[in-house]
Formats: sequence, structure tokens, C-alpha cells
Amino acid sequence: MALSVHSFLFKPVLNIPTRKLAPPTSVISSKSILESLKAEKLKHTKCHAVTDLRSTVSSVEDDHKVLVGPSSEEERRGERLVADYDWTEEWYPLYLTKDVPDDAPLGLTVFDQQIVLYKDGNGVLRCFQDRCPHRLAKLSEGQLIDGRLECLYHGWQFEGEGKCVRIPQLPVEAKIPRSACVRTYEVKESQGVVWVWMSQKTPPNHDKLPWFENFARPGFQDTSTIHELPYDHSILLENLMDPAHIPISHDRTDWTAKREDAQPLRFEVTERTDRGFAGRWGKEKDGSPPNFLRFEAPCVLQNNREFVDNKTGEKHYFSGLFLCRPTGQGKSMLIVRFGATKRSPLAKLFPNWYFHQNASKVFEQDMGFLSSQNEVLMKEKAPTKELYLNLKSSDTWVAEYRKWMDKVGHGMPYHFGHSTISLPKVPAVVENAPAGLVAGVSASLPAKGGIGTMHAPNLSNRYFRHVIHCKGCSSVVKAFSAWKNVLSAVAGVLTALAILASGRQWKAFCLVSASLCLAGVYACSTAIAMNTTNFIRTHRRL
Repeated sequence: MALSVHSFLFKPVLNIPTRKLAPPTSVISSKSILESLKAEKLKHTKCHAVTDLRSTVSSVEDDHKVLVGPSSEEERRGERLVADYDWTEEWYPLYLTKDVPDDAPLGLTVFDQQIVLYKDGNGVLRCFQDRCPHRLAKLSEGQLIDGRLECLYHGWQFEGEGKCVRIPQLPVEAKIPRSACVRTYEVKESQGVVWVWMSQKTPPNHDKLPWFENFARPGFQDTSTIHELPYDHSILLENLMDPAHIPISHDRTDWTAKREDAQPLRFEVTERTDRGFAGRWGKEKDGSPPNFLRFEAPCVLQNNREFVDNKTGEKHYFSGLFLCRPTGQGKSMLIVRFGATKRSPLAKLFPNWYFHQNASKVFEQDMGFLSSQNEVLMKEKAPTKELYLNLKSSDTWVAEYRKWMDKVGHGMPYHFGHSTISLPKVPAVVENAPAGLVAGVSASLPAKGGIGTMHAPNLSNRYFRHVIHCKGCSSVVKAFSAWKNVLSAVAGVLTALAILASGRQWKAFCLVSASLCLAGVYACSTAIAMNTTNFIRTHRRL
């Protein structure tokens, strides 16, 4: 995306001094910096019981070469840069437009704010606070009647502007109270994604609505998926801007990631602003880093690359776009969009649901250690500077992101920054699963194949993380399930006919046909499992 498009979004930076790590002089000698590093090293080193000063100095100098250090003179002086920021005055990605239901409301959250999205009778997207003013029941549990959203508790109905238009319990001559209305939020559809403006005090700033240049190019095609994930949005974004983990964690997932390809990477930060950062990256052996990464507030990450067709000389563009939405403590939702102006002919041979299930597998490969990372951050209650060892050759973007959080975290409900932290003020709300023995057992054992796992309302479960949010995959699962039932029934009938038939030819025909039907049943079962069954890592000896 062109830098000029976003230059007007950047706001002035306020310098607020905090704890000094070094003398606040205008010129800081390398000796004083080294002494400060020595002090920090002595404070945090726990790997060796006995050491001497010379080994400590050497270790500090080595660490300075490989670990990510201060990125600005202010940081070296121990000063904190604080930007003007309010988390509500941003556009958040809610859903892929194509996946918004036409006949039902959709309950969503942004941080801890619960909202409901639906289409009215004219197909216009509407967004309310997910709370009936009567008795606080969730409107997302309701239904649509003639384009109006009805609360299923007492039948109150609301029109698109949030006004209550029907209360069945009121006498005929009584007027509906003016206060019987719901809070509304501004929503906007752009480039196939529905965005919401969360502020109730400030009018929507349409200049802040993200626009992605590559997605507007002629011939650009993308594959888009949506996923709910059981860890914080900051953990998710860290993971997405970490190319170094791909060869290890996703070894041979798509025939390109190979653990033997793990190697040092090169990062060049080209831009730091109040709204994010940008830069180039690639393999250390690359002459010029070919990939361009941009992170932009509140939680938009894109990775772009340009390449030239050797046959035609035509320039083509690739984009990996990640639109993240915080959905509460330890939860997040992500829209993933991979696309290019030139698509591989092989990709056309596979249906979309294949790429969707492969994306789900990728997230499941990371899920265990990302969830545990989230738990450690909450337990330790310390900024990442005291917990992480960020390498220059792999973790530059991670350090940049956490330092950006230092700037703006004061304007968020909670944050984990590089040197600052603010914990959630209220405990996480855990909603109960539907009642019943099967639902209870399956919800408690989602990743290990519990009873009724596919329909367990748990974010560890692929069905609830992806399939219920994706019209395409939901339709595919229903279609394969229907074909499986039909083919099973036909196979049973053919087997019975083979038993009853007197002629050998008829017996053979029925048995062969039944075998083909059973093969079809197996194929349908395999397709259903690919879409709904979690990936379980099996460690192998190298």
C-alpha cells in the first residue's frame, strides 16, 4: 500500500520520561551503554551459577550482536514514547461479506463489547449492541422477522436504526417507550469485508477504513478464510509476523515449508509511526529483501511481494493479508486472505474447501504453544522485555510490535508491551455450553476426539473455529453428509438384493455396485473428517 495514502493518519508523538536506564545526557558513550547492559545481564542471567566479570562482558557483547536492542535514542535513554490513541476510534474487521447469514443474526465481540450483525429486509447490514433493553437477553439468540430483529425472550422487535417497533405484551392503546431502543454501531463493507466503528462518542472516520491496493488490481484473485482462535490477538499477530517459525512448526504442511530450510533472516525497518511500522525482510543470503511487511493499527497485517513473469516480462503482485479482531481475553478472530494477480494452474484443480481445511491445520499446528504462551503472559504479569529473548535474525517484527504496544497500550482495555503492561480490569467471561450429557462431554474433550466432537462449542474444535463461520465449508460438510447417508442406504439395499438374487450375474452386479457405494461412503467420510477433525501433531524421530 502506498505510503502517501496513510501519511495523514499519523498523529504527533508525546515524549514522557519514565525509568532511566542510562544517564539522561545528550551524548551517551558506548562505555555507559555497555555498563548498563552489564547491569541488566547480571540482573537477569540465571543460566550459570558461577561467572566472572570478563565472561560476563564477553557474553553481553555477544548478546548485543544477536539480540534485538533499542530501536531509538529515546529507548536508550529509558524514555517512553506515548501516542494519542483510543481503541474505539478504529475500524475492526467483523466478517467476510460473503459469509454473513441472510436469515439469522450473528453474535460477535470486539474486545469485551458484544455486538450483533444482521441484514435487514433490504439486505442492508445493521449492527447493534447485543443486548435487549428489556431484560438484557442476547439479540443474537433471536430471529429475523420481516427484516426486523426479534428478541426470542419476549418477542420485542427492533428496526435498523435501533428503534423498538413491537412489544407483544403492551396494551393496544399503549405507546412503545422511547427508551426501548438498542445502541447501534456504524458498519461499512469494503473489498469483501465488513468493518465496524466502535466509538459511540466520535463519528466514523472513513479515512481510517483500510484499503488494500493489490486487492483492487485487475486480475487479482484471492482465497479468503475466517477462523476463531483460543488466544489473545497480540499473540496471534506475533505469530503471523514471525516467518522464522514456518519451516519448523509447519514442516511439510504444503510441500514448501521444510525444517531443514530454517535459517537466519534479514529485516530492514523502513517506517515507524504512531499507527504501526513497515519494512522489508527475506533470507540473509538474498541481495535485497523481496518481502514487504506492514502492520497498521488496530490489528491489520499485510505481507506483499512483487515478481516478474520470466516468459512475458509482466509484473505480478502477491499479498498475504491478515485482519485480526480481539474477541476478549484469550480469544481472537482472524480473516486470512491470500491472493495474487497470477495464480498457479495447479491451484485451480483443488476446491476452495481444501485450502480452507489446510489453513485450519496450520493454525492447529501452532495452537498448543500459542495458548500456553498466552497463559504464561497472564501468569507472569510482566512485559515481554523481561520474558522474551528476541533475535535480530528472526524476531525483529515481534520486538517492533511490542514496542508499538508500549506507545498505544494506554488506549486499550489491556495490553502486553515490550516494557509496559496493563492487565484486564475485569475477569474473562466464560459462557456455558448448551446443556446435555453429549454436549458436556464433547466440550470437555474437544482436541482428543470426545463424544460428538464435531459439534462441541469449544474454540479448540475446528468445526466451531471455522466451519460454522464459512458458508462454503458448512455447505460442503452438509452435502458430503447427505451423500454419505444416501450411499450408505443404497449400499445396504444392494447388499440385500445380492443375497436374495438367484443369478450369479445379478449377485456380482449388486455386490460390485455396493462396493462402489461403500467406496463413496469412505470418500465422503474422509472429506467430512478433513473439514472437521483437528490436526494432532505426531512427533517423529529425525
